[in-house]
Amino acid sequence: MHGSNPASPTKNMYKYTIMGIKLYTIQPLYIHSETPKALIIIHIKMTTVASLLSENPVVVFSKTTCFISHSIVELIRKFGANPMIYELDELPSGSRIERELIEFGCNPSVPAVFIGKKLIGGANELISLNLQSKLRPLLINANAIWM
Repeated sequence: MHGSNPASPTKNMYKYTIMGIKLYTIQPLYIHSETPKALIIIHIKMTTVASLLSENPVVVFSKTTCFISHSIVELIRKFGANPMIYELDELPSGSRIERELIEFGCNPSVPAVFIGKKLIGGANELISLNLQSKLRPLLINANAIWM
């Protein structure tokens, strides 16, 4: 594989196709022929989720058939936050993102809630934070809501 240079940025993003995978990153990615394929794959996985997280202070990965995910989204909205929701079963790269979430420790994979670009966890963790009155401060610190 030869060095890979970014295509022209689209809305401040760089577009690549590496090993048949379309990838958008917020920073240029330079890959040389000496770079092991495993490192390329790890970087792609990290960049995929990172680029999705950069768009909003609260991101929820869900599936249209998961009622728990929808309940968690409603809980977040009751605080006044407007989460970015990615329905994995509707995304072309949804199964790849789901595998990545499982590798990050999300089990089950949905709902997976990120606040301030940090993995908070799933339904159990979010409900626990809410019962301990810790969810609101997290949302405030992430600039998802204001006091």
